[in-house]
Amino acid sequence: MSVKRVPPDEAARLLEDGWQFVDVRSIPEFDEGHPPGAYNVPFMHRDARGMQANPRFVEVMERRFAEVPRLVLGCRSGGRSLRACEVLQARGWKGELVDMRGGFAGEHTAGQLTCEGWESQGLPVAFEAESGHSYRELEEE
Repeated sequence: MSVKRVPPDEAARLLEDGWQFVDVRSIPEFDEGHPPGAYNVPFMHRDARGMQANPRFVEVMERRFAEVPRLVLGCRSGGRSLRACEVLQARGWKGELVDMRGGFAGEHTAGQLTCEGWESQGLPVAFEAESGHSYRELEEE
């Protein structure tokens, strides 16, 4: 089954309709700005060796969001969130998953912008995680 992908403006409409947003970027990226109300569950963490898979991604997602019927996943440009959706689908995810194409900063192919990001479309940006939405809190639940 292929992952449904939507641009940021359509993702914003889904959020208005009650979907929840999971930002799969690293903690520092999330802290630099994210859609209001977003949860942070990094698909990858940055360390001295570069980006490394988060070994607890699926565990935290299943524990916190298994009963959430509709999720939009987003990242910086759309690659990690697409892969995260694919991983969850392969694990038999029950709810609806949508990938936000273009992510927060926009999707580029061969140096050309192919899909604007959340921020460049002028959509609202938050810089503080709501209570219970940070990865540190979700990881400890």
